[in-house]
Amino acid sequence: MTDPYAVPDMDELLAQVRKQTEEVQRIQRTVEAMEVKAHSRQNEVTVTLRGDGRFTSIDIDPRAIREYDARNLSEIVLEAVNAGLQKLAEASNAKFAPVISAAKNV
Repeated sequence: MTDPYAVPDMDELLAQVRKQTEEVQRIQRTVEAMEVKAHSRQNEVTVTLRGDGRFTSIDIDPRAIREYDARNLSEIVLEAVNAGLQKLAEASNAKFAPVISAAKNV
């Protein structure tokens, strides 16, 4: 049984914090380098965004431009954008899950 009043080894704690910080930074770089694609429900619009949240392209099917008015087309674009943001959030959470889990177990 460990002594609850024992003073923790500060060097060990600092080394642990340093290691976790490096791991978080490594994961952050990985997330920022990711590229995610998402589509509207019927694939009229495809968006591409990077892990830093910046959109790199929004592609609209030419048939959608002829078929929908501006209001409906804007809703389809928003649908694809929101799907992309959701997909990015899920991918980011998956990358950080091991670090979060390890932090909870400390």
